[in-house]
This record gives sequence, structure tokens and C-alpha cells, in this order.
Amino acid sequence: MATANPAMNEAVYRRAGYADSPAYAMTLNGTVLKSFALLVILVVAGAITWTKVFQLKEGMAEGQIAVPGSLVGLLLLGVIGGLVTCFVTIFKPSVAPFTAPLYAALEGLVLGAISAMFEWRYQGIVTEAVGLTLGVLTMMLLLYGTRIIQVTEKFRLGVVAATGAIFLLYLVEFVIGFFGIHVPYIHESGLIGIGFSLVVVVIAALNLVLDFDFIERGVAMEAPKYMEWYGGFSLLVTLVWLYLEVLRLLAKLNDRK
Repeated sequence: MATANPAMNEAVYRRAGYADSPAYAMTLNGTVLKSFALLVILVVAGAITWTKVFQLKEGMAEGQIAVPGSLVGLLLLGVIGGLVTCFVTIFKPSVAPFTAPLYAALEGLVLGAISAMFEWRYQGIVTEAVGLTLGVLTMMLLLYGTRIIQVTEKFRLGVVAATGAIFLLYLVEFVIGFFGIHVPYIHESGLIGIGFSLVVVVIAALNLVLDFDFIERGVAMEAPKYMEWYGGFSLLVTLVWLYLEVLRLLAKLNDRK
């Protein structure tokens, strides 16, 4: 019953149990509002490192690349802090009202810098990536809401298997990268690389459907109120992944022009 998103696991609701009363139960509207709040926190935090990157660009000669220690520090804080906060939230969902906003802020620091670096090279790419990510989110929500896509056990297992395969591929590439070995083609702007990115974007989008189903089941089970924050956090995990994959796909397409 686990979804591909490690935060969207059925065991989370079993640990959380049920709300003491309907007044303190998880609701769909509450989850939507908290998800929106987390997105706002992420964008505000991202503006910090985004601004720093472009301030750096203004003071550099053409073709020169140098990353100041302050930016490196923020990136390390975002990456390491984000991972720690993510795992803490997954294993102890009751702290989500505190850790979910912190996770959003830390992820924002990382995404802001990454987005600015892509924008530095491909002007306008971030606007396109944000627009496409929001468009995919809206489309998948519509398909799920109208039950055009239904979360059956086969559907769930298929998405989990596909996502697991991608995770293993990325993990293997990360490990062999220490030995100077890289998986060929998938990060290049050729047809294979673009095709790979398209497949990953589709799988990330399908994970959104599992996320919607997970949240809906939590509401039906009358999970505790703090699970609204957890649901927003879990959805944010998938959205961050989707955005990064869309960004990479657009970069490959730009390289082919």
C-alpha cells in the first residue's frame, strides 16, 4: 500500500490513528490551505538564493564562474537540513506543523539557487518550468477528480515500480560517479536523453495522483488535524521532484536548438 513518495505511506495513517473528535480531524480544505502556505514559504525562501546568484552574476566578467562561500553555505544548509527534516517528518508525522514549513524553507533555498543557475544559462526557462509544473498539477487533479484516472492496486504498484526503478538508476549513477563513471545518454540532449526525461516527468506526474488519493483517504479516515500539514508536506515532495525534472527536460530541449 506504499506509494512511490516515501512520505505517502499507508503506515503513516496507522501510526497517526484517528482524531479525538470530528472537530479535530483532517479536512480537504485544511490540507489545501496548508499546501498553499508551504508553497508560499518555498517561493519566499527561494527568492533569497535566487537574488544572491544574480547579484553574483552582475559582479563577474563574461564566462567567469565563482560561487561565494555564503551561497555554498546556504545550499549545504538547504540540502542537508532538508533531508534531515524530511526524514524526521516521515518518521514522526505529529511534528509536521513545525517541520513541514521548515522543510519548505530549506527546499526553497536549494531550488532558488538551482533555478537561478538554469535561468542564467537559459533565459526564460524558469517561467516555463513553473508554468508547466502548475499545468501538470492542475491536469492531474482534474483527471483524478473526475475519476478519469482511478487509483487501483495495479495502477499503484505500477507507479511504485517505475519510480523505484528511476530511484535505483539515480542511486547507481551517484555511486559510480565517485569513480568517474557516468550512465551514458540519459543526461544528454539527444533523443534518448529527452525521451528519458519525458518518461520521468510522466512518472512524477502520476505520483501526484497517488498523493491526491493518499490525502483523500486520510480525510475519509478522520486522521488527526496535524496530518493536514503532513499531507501538504508530502505533496510538496512530489512537486519539487516534478519541477526539477521539468527543468532538466526544458534544458535539454534548449540545448538542441
